[in-house]
Amino acid sequence: MPDTGTCDFPFPADWHRRDLLELQCLEPYEIQILLDTAQSMKDRTEGGRKKLSLLEGKTCANLFFENSTRTRSSFSLAAKRLGADTLEFSSTGSSVAKGETFVDTAKTIQAMGVDWVVTRHNTPGTPHLLSRELECSVLNAGDGAHEHPTQGLLDMLTIRQHRGRLDGLTVALVGDIAHSRTARSNLWGLSKLGAHVIVCGPPTLVSPRWGEIGFEVAHSLDEILPRCDVLNLLRIQFERQQARYFPSVHEYAALYAMTAERMRRAKDDILIMAPGPINRGVEITPEVADGPQSVILEQVTNGIAVRMAALWLLAGASDRQAAAGQSARFNEPPTHPEKPWS
Repeated sequence: MPDTGTCDFPFPADWHRRDLLELQCLEPYEIQILLDTAQSMKDRTEGGRKKLSLLEGKTCANLFFENSTRTRSSFSLAAKRLGADTLEFSSTGSSVAKGETFVDTAKTIQAMGVDWVVTRHNTPGTPHLLSRELECSVLNAGDGAHEHPTQGLLDMLTIRQHRGRLDGLTVALVGDIAHSRTARSNLWGLSKLGAHVIVCGPPTLVSPRWGEIGFEVAHSLDEILPRCDVLNLLRIQFERQQARYFPSVHEYAALYAMTAERMRRAKDDILIMAPGPINRGVEITPEVADGPQSVILEQVTNGIAVRMAALWLLAGASDRQAAAGQSARFNEPPTHPEKPWS
């Protein structure tokens, strides 16, 4: 694979964060920097197929305590596309299974000379804990039902590529809002950049409290569909549910699945998105998932560019602070991540 070299890739002067933990705490200009950098990364690497020698000699450790295919593979490819090495950690058969604490395991991995820890854990707030305990940069790859910042960013990048903007668009997040970290990252990120966001799903999965802070709450997909520029169809996360939130999958699909019939009542240029994995016949039917308005696979491609951008920006901020003799991190505490809204 040819190497495009370092190219002329100036580091943005306004970027100072060493960690990417959530989108809720980011300023709009910081989200713009992430999106602009990701677009540049995608353009320079021809969609992530070529390399940039920007992070040679650095190492990215993936500490995943939940199953993952897309996110884990995407972070690994992103690091390698930038010339970094990767270290893959699996909790199965690890020292954690023998009684070692999560923090001690992370510190052991850090002692091997890693520059970033990318972590996924089923406990909300875990990346924030690591950012206080580790010296290296921390990236949140999903913490319980709290946030999944790079997924929110790749969704926004995909929309911007097709619509040229986010400001003024109406974006509906449909489905399991209660258990979706993707929904939360999209809610904060899209709203900060001027989109009108609707959360839609069964009343048991969409809290009215979202309406109290300015988001539109809906329980009928058919009612909101004609207004939507984008639909992001969220997976029903049965593995996180402790109770039955609707009578049957068949009933859910009848009310909320995006079908060919519903497509005929939507805008001609509507974008159909899904964070994956998709459940065909539940949230979306095959003809829609594979249809011309679907950008689901583009989201996957954009995930590599977004994660390349995040790794490079965090490494640059860390190196710059180290050169200046600064040790303080530029992070804000999460807003009760241990109690995500239902």
